[in-house]
Amino acid sequence: MNRGARRARAEWGPLYEAVRASSTKRRWRAVPMTLAAVCLTSVTQVVQNQTWGYRPVQDAGAVRAEDPLWLALLRTPLSLFVPALDLPVWGALAQILLVFGIAELCLGWWRTLGIAYAATLAGTLYARVGIALGPGSPVGLPAADARIVDTGPSAAVVGLAVFLGWRYRAYATAGAVIVAIVAEVLLKNNLAGKEHLAAIAAVLALCVVAETRGRGRDRGPRAPVRPARGTRRTTASRLRRRTRSHTGSWLHRRTRADTRSWLHRRARSHTR
Repeated sequence: MNRGARRARAEWGPLYEAVRASSTKRRWRAVPMTLAAVCLTSVTQVVQNQTWGYRPVQDAGAVRAEDPLWLALLRTPLSLFVPALDLPVWGALAQILLVFGIAELCLGWWRTLGIAYAATLAGTLYARVGIALGPGSPVGLPAADARIVDTGPSAAVVGLAVFLGWRYRAYATAGAVIVAIVAEVLLKNNLAGKEHLAAIAAVLALCVVAETRGRGRDRGPRAPVRPARGTRRTTASRLRRRTRSHTGSWLHRRTRADTRSWLHRRARSHTR
C-alpha cells in the first residue's frame, strides 16, 4: 500500500466503515430522511420557478433579516429545502444527497436534522446581529443585506460536513471545508459566505460540547456491574439443582450401603 492510499485510509477509513456497516443491510431504506429532503428540495425548486408558485414558496420558506424574528423562526425549517434561485439546483441536490445521506447513515436521521437545523439557524441569527452591528464592525453587515434571502440548504450541508469530519477524525477534510468557506468570504465577501462561517462556528461549538461530555463520562466513576435479574435467578436455580442432585445421590448411595450391611448381618445371624 503506497503513501497516498495509507493517508486516504487514515482520513476516510472510519467514516467509510460506518457508512458501509449502516448501508449494507437496508441500502436505500437506510436514508429515508435524505430521500425525502431531496424530493422536497426538487418540489420547491420546480414550484418557485412557476409564476403562480414563487410567492407561496417565499412566504413559507424564505428567511430575511428584515422579517420579524418569530416569522423567521417559523420559516427556518422549510428554508433548509429551498434552494437559491441564482444557483443550479442539481448542485444543491447533489450536496443534500451526499452529505445528508452520509450523516443519516452515521448519525441517524434525528441527529442529522438537528445539526442541520442548528447550522441554518446560526446563519439566520448571525445575519440579524451583523446588520445590527453595521459595516463598521469586522463581523458586521450592510443594511442592504437585510433584504437578501438566507443560504437555504448550503449552510446545513457545510455544518454537517464539518461535524462528520470531527466525529470520524477526518480532520483534513473538515479543515478543507473551513478553508474553502474562508476563501469564499475573502473573495466575494457576501452574506452567504458569512452565514456559512456562522454555521461552522455553531457546529464547532457543538463539537466542543460533545467532546467535553465524552471526556467527562470517561473520567467519571464507574458503577459496579451487576448481573441481570434473570441471570442471577438462573445461576441460583442451577446451584440449587446441583445441590439437590448431589444430596439426593449421596442419600441414595447411603441407603443402599445401609441395606446391604443389614442384609449381610441378618444372613450371618441365620447361619449361626
